[in-house]
Amino acid sequence: MTSNGGSAVADRPIQANSVPTTGKDGSSYPRDFQHVIAGREKRKIGDYYGLKNFGVNHTTLLPGASSAIQHSHKLQDEFVYIIQGTAVLIHGDEEIEMKEGECMGFPAGNGIPHSLVNRSKDNSVVYLEIGDRTPHDEVTYASVDLKAVHHNGRWTFQHKDGRLYEQAWVIM
Repeated sequence: MTSNGGSAVADRPIQANSVPTTGKDGSSYPRDFQHVIAGREKRKIGDYYGLKNFGVNHTTLLPGASSAIQHSHKLQDEFVYIIQGTAVLIHGDEEIEMKEGECMGFPAGNGIPHSLVNRSKDNSVVYLEIGDRTPHDEVTYASVDLKAVHHNGRWTFQHKDGRLYEQAWVIM
């Protein structure tokens, strides 16, 4: 590790699974929505290397887990690549099976909500998710009263009418 303006930055290749997870049950979502991603283990490997312009997560979905509440970004592009297992991509009204080696991109502003679900009873799904870090992004969640707004390096969680949730912000 080296120092980069006061923060430690990795300067050697690593095994992705050596980066600590954000946890199976923890979430940045407001309390009422945290159950949706129970069983998701996310390793922020882009942060580990001090990447500033885009994020890279090495994510595991245990059987029955979901990647997120079905959502779409106003300004941020996203990309996923399945490393292991079979996931179901919920993409708008479609359900599409994604297997090892398959990938999918989600262009900013298209309004099509998406998420991944592991419907296996026995096997985990492991994938990479990559997204840019465009300031002032907004995330719309299709089926729930929730939106996220990025401002000054923070995400705030709001009701769709703009009222803040009790757990109103998180650094992601």
